[in-house]
Amino acid sequence: MPSDHIVEVDGRHLKLTNLDKVLYPSAGFTKGQMIDYYARIAPVLVPHLRDKPLTLKRYPDGVNAEPFFEKNATKHRPEWVKTAPVWSEGNRRDINFILANDLPTLVWVANLAAIELHPSLALAEDITCPRTMVFDLDPGPPANIVQCCQVAIWLRAIFEHLKLQSFPKTSGSKGLQIYVPLNTKISYDETKPFAHALARLLENEHRNLVVSEMKKAIRANKVFVDWSQNDEHKTTVSVYSLRARERPTVSTPVAWEEVERALKKKDPTLLVFESHQVLERIEKLGDLFGPVLKLKQKLPGFPGMAEREPAAAASGLALAGQSGQSARTKQVRSARRR
Repeated sequence: MPSDHIVEVDGRHLKLTNLDKVLYPSAGFTKGQMIDYYARIAPVLVPHLRDKPLTLKRYPDGVNAEPFFEKNATKHRPEWVKTAPVWSEGNRRDINFILANDLPTLVWVANLAAIELHPSLALAEDITCPRTMVFDLDPGPPANIVQCCQVAIWLRAIFEHLKLQSFPKTSGSKGLQIYVPLNTKISYDETKPFAHALARLLENEHRNLVVSEMKKAIRANKVFVDWSQNDEHKTTVSVYSLRARERPTVSTPVAWEEVERALKKKDPTLLVFESHQVLERIEKLGDLFGPVLKLKQKLPGFPGMAEREPAAAASGLALAGQSGQSARTKQVRSARRR
């Protein structure tokens, strides 16, 4: 493949540059291969990016060199690349975020060596209304993704008590991320304290494995349940985004059965997927994260939630969990008698 190449993508002409540049030295994975991956994954990736302000994490010299984040869209962009102004309190001005709403824009973004894509949880037109609630499960060594699987299953059980569906994906790095689709009118003032309370509840019930504070000193061999991602000013790596690791791993949606199997076998490699494997999974499984885009769910309210008191709200969540556990125990006993 030549170093530079002019291509037509859905009627748009693009100049792709430095295609033979190796971005992942350990894997010999080139910029051309990265662009090819994003072009092929676009049918399932673009719907998860559409109309969401996008932060790029660019690696022009590859994954072993210093990257930089780019929020404000570069001035040297095609006129057809859509952007959305979002007010930045810190900068006291609008930031024009890219909207990766179509294949040509995604290919153009990839050509910038934007290996990692970090969208907002909200749409640009309603930036204070998150479409999902997210929990980033981050293991502190020697803990790994296997321990994250256990915490994820505890999380799922709480959501089931609350009649909420949740969807897991790998971070593509060290851990797991659990998404709870909402797609209803809600604010971060509701989702963030709810997530904080749930993290506190898990910590209270499983102190040997779970922490809800970011301090690295207390995270050794434990799983940090990062609730703070539920914030207007933060982003989480997109599903199907490549990660800047040693090899071209991808943040990959997985079935709960895969999470259970990795925990049972205690095998972290069962939840590591590189770009070619993800493309094969799409052919076989489709988009496991598809429901996250449309499933409408409402968060229940608990005492202390409105006042952002995570301890009080965690108590309410705990009582709800105990009620659900009690109901399930009665069902099991009844089934045994029958």
